[in-house]
Amino acid sequence: MKFALVGIGEVLWDILPSGKQLGGAPANFAFHARALGAEAVVASSVGADESGRGILERLDTLGLNHDYVVTDPVHPTGTVRVKIDPSGNPAYIIPENVAWDYLSLTRQWIRLVGGADAICFGSLAQRSEVSRTTIRTLLEKTSHKALRIFDVNLRAPFFTGGVIENSLQVANVLKLSREELPVVAGLLSISGDETIVLSKIMQRYNLRLIALTRGGQGSVLYSGGRKSDHPGHHVEVIDSVGAGDAFTAAMALGILKGYDLDRVNDSANQVASFVCSQPGATPFLPEELTAVF
Repeated sequence: MKFALVGIGEVLWDILPSGKQLGGAPANFAFHARALGAEAVVASSVGADESGRGILERLDTLGLNHDYVVTDPVHPTGTVRVKIDPSGNPAYIIPENVAWDYLSLTRQWIRLVGGADAICFGSLAQRSEVSRTTIRTLLEKTSHKALRIFDVNLRAPFFTGGVIENSLQVANVLKLSREELPVVAGLLSISGDETIVLSKIMQRYNLRLIALTRGGQGSVLYSGGRKSDHPGHHVEVIDSVGAGDAFTAAMALGILKGYDLDRVNDSANQVASFVCSQPGATPFLPEELTAVF
């Protein structure tokens, strides 16, 4: 059985030191989910410009269906300039008022999410009221059985406490990094150590699962009173762009397939570690990884 997964939000060009790469967390999520065997698409928007046409061509090259990527005749295609520090960690410059800031609700998108097994969304595409309203409406139209994954993906200054709060109210899975946790806790006025904060978030928003990623130190998954702690897989890091999105895709598929929590955690770390060892967010995954799913 193939599961249907959807990434909703930004699709763009990452301008990296190594060159231009397809980017945007929802697009990265969809790419890796498809590589791991899912029927995966991205719902987003590009401009009616050369960059937008290039993204559609790149999606074709990657084997990703772009029927749900709308062409905006007014606003330009999004780009992000990515700077990589000596440790491989990225910093981002993200222009505003681009096509994915103006995601308008379509019947096609409503049908898409109604049949999805998992939806992944973040905070960045919700920086504008238009896209925020559309994403919220789509999440409310998903099946009650679907995974609604809020991958926080904080990009300062494009988030608020209200966006985090409202997103958690419609999500049933939360994924965030160790660096993002204190920021989210502060915005939600939750205090305590890591375990206490995560427990309070889980209870307050009635979440099915929380994933806390720790870069090279692996990740922790919390679900149903259980905890899975994974130390990570050591690799030589080229850059970590897209690794978190790959983790989320692998995690989502592991959950849908009913894998044990430890197996979900290990598989997600394997995929994320490989992405860290390659330039850009969407390297093709080797067969030994895709075979895990």
